Amino acid sequence: MPQSPKLRIIPLGGVDEIGKNITAFEYEDDILVVDCGSIFPSDDMLGIDLVIPDVSYLVANKHRVKGYVFTHGHEDHIGATPYIFEQVPAPIYGTRLTLALIDIKLREHRVNGIPFNTVEPRQEVKIGKFTVKFIKVNHSIPGACALIISCPAGVVVHSGDFKIDFTPVDGEVTDLSSLAAAGDQGVLALMCESTNVERSGYTMSERKIGETFVEQFRNARGRVIVAMFSSNINRLQQVVDSAMRFGRKVCFVGRSMVNVSRVAMQLGELVIPPTSLLEMDDLDNYRDDELLILTTGSQGEPMSGLTRMAFSEHRKLQIKQSDKVIISATPIPGNEKFVSRVINQLYRCGAEVIYDAMAEVHVSGHARQEEIKLIHTLVKPKYFIPIHGEYRMLWQHAELAESLGMDRQNIVLPVTGQVIEMSERNVSIAGTVPTGEVLIDGLGIGDVGNVVLRDRKHLSQDGLIIVAMAFDRTNSILVSGPDIISRGFVYVRENEDIIEQTREIVRFIIASYGHIDGSDWPSIKNRIKDELHRYIYEKIKRNPMILPIIVDLG
Repeated sequence: MPQSPKLRIIPLGGVDEIGKNITAFEYEDDILVVDCGSIFPSDDMLGIDLVIPDVSYLVANKHRVKGYVFTHGHEDHIGATPYIFEQVPAPIYGTRLTLALIDIKLREHRVNGIPFNTVEPRQEVKIGKFTVKFIKVNHSIPGACALIISCPAGVVVHSGDFKIDFTPVDGEVTDLSSLAAAGDQGVLALMCESTNVERSGYTMSERKIGETFVEQFRNARGRVIVAMFSSNINRLQQVVDSAMRFGRKVCFVGRSMVNVSRVAMQLGELVIPPTSLLEMDDLDNYRDDELLILTTGSQGEPMSGLTRMAFSEHRKLQIKQSDKVIISATPIPGNEKFVSRVINQLYRCGAEVIYDAMAEVHVSGHARQEEIKLIHTLVKPKYFIPIHGEYRMLWQHAELAESLGMDRQNIVLPVTGQVIEMSERNVSIAGTVPTGEVLIDGLGIGDVGNVVLRDRKHLSQDGLIIVAMAFDRTNSILVSGPDIISRGFVYVRENEDIIEQTREIVRFIIASYGHIDGSDWPSIKNRIKDELHRYIYEKIKRNPMILPIIVDLG
């Protein structure tokens, strides 16, 4: 008797990392993709703007991709959409705000022709051989959903990013009854986020933050400047409500803050009286104690609104002593240095600075242990796959699931690119697919690789020496040079002895060859590099990049 087809789950990102979330679900000839996220570049990715997942597997199978579904509109879930949709177009499904934020990205990148399908919580959509039901969850952005994904092989519950907030700002609690109903009917696998699995207890309600903002506004004497994620609409609403209470006007600063707030207001997710909204050019018409400025920069991004204000690089706004600056976020792992740098600069400007170490100005949008336990208990899955976390988080989530009675053999710690194959009978690893990171640098997509990054790192650490000369091969004489050009290595005027010695070394190398024909240049360049490296390291223990340029006059 032939075996029935199995469900294949392929995480292409979002495991063993925070961000870059994307998972492919495959049944027979159909592929369904959940989320298309990006991630911040790490410190050693010099000059890189964005990192997106490698979707070579989807490109190779794009005729099988039936659609994309999105859990919510944060960058780590939608940030790669314009780059991926250009290569693998297919219909997309999500809630109103999520699709509106994706639409902004596609318009900016001039990606057209993607069919949009707006869904409501508890609505089911048919996508190829899959049926997807969207389930309302609480998070730090409206329209966040968990997914119940069904196919003939079974049902998978994908939590998305969530927490269980009994007093949410929008008044809509997580739909636990739908998750429990799925559990009662039988769930093959649960894929649950692991971001806060290391923390015991429950995540604090978003409403608690509103009380903190009221107190901060009550005591403010000058401008209030709040830096936060533009997509945290519920918190934006609470900050705006506090401003209204104390008679302040609202101004949005920063491209993403302006774009997201405009879309949220159009959809009714963010409510601000038109008379209370100001453009940046209108700020001079009001006293400082009448102003609230909402800006980007809670992660210390170099080009964000708050950073440019702090370092006097903003065309309109600079930080001054009477300002109260509230950073309503915690640093994403890896961004701590950038945030500390901005906070220190804000203090140098004389501002009063409030951040998470000083007051409750931020609360996570992710579930802690007790909330995660509740989801496991309601869903009652046969198999469990922890997602959305670094490896230690995935491991601890597996431990938590085992403590709730899950058989360890039914828990899969996923690896990016791994093909997880499952049926009612068993779960196994059925190989891997190509995966990795694609680096975005300006308009370049994937054209910066390890070699280029290594050169950038080398240049940033040790600098560059260019050895330039012109050689007349007919008469075997140097016509000009060698000229030594230093960039980031030494200041030439203060190190003339080193520069002159490098010239002598190059002259000696050229002279030692006697008659030179065209085939000698590669070996001459390599010898120049080797001998200059040896001399410079012995002299000052530095290792600059050396670039010989020889003009052959024939």
